[in-house]
Amino acid sequence: MTVIRKASEADIPAMNDIYNQAVLETVATFDLNPHTIEQRSDWFSRYQDRYPLFVAEINGEVAGYGSLSSFRDKEAFIDTVELSIYLSPSFQGNGLGKKMMNVLIEDAKKRGFHTIISSITGGNEVSVRLHKRFGFEFVGNFKEVGYKFGEWQDVHFYQLILK
Repeated sequence: MTVIRKASEADIPAMNDIYNQAVLETVATFDLNPHTIEQRSDWFSRYQDRYPLFVAEINGEVAGYGSLSSFRDKEAFIDTVELSIYLSPSFQGNGLGKKMMNVLIEDAKKRGFHTIISSITGGNEVSVRLHKRFGFEFVGNFKEVGYKFGEWQDVHFYQLILK
């Protein structure tokens, strides 16, 4: 059974494991070194009132997490958020990303956000398809802006205007 709920401090180790797998094995994040529990705890503390952080549990195990965060620090961007979803490899491909996306978009609407931005590393067609399925539109490409695994990586930006 899948449950998507607000993340708690008890979820930090599992979220850290999921994130560190992405750091070490994928270009989904441009971090190059795994995060410590202390770093993940600091990250977690930024998700309180304004920005949501959810975990997906399957049979009691944290299978992934998703968040909306500040897009930019300037005041004019206050109603624009950036979406992130990370799933444990053992739970990918079973519709969990769609469930997380539904929850995040609905939560963004309830909070009155205007626009959601997602940055997707070039070649991640699974993420592109997921975003397009929910109405995100391609709005731009930054070429060769991240260097990981011995190659320059492009970042594609997708946008969903909520209202």
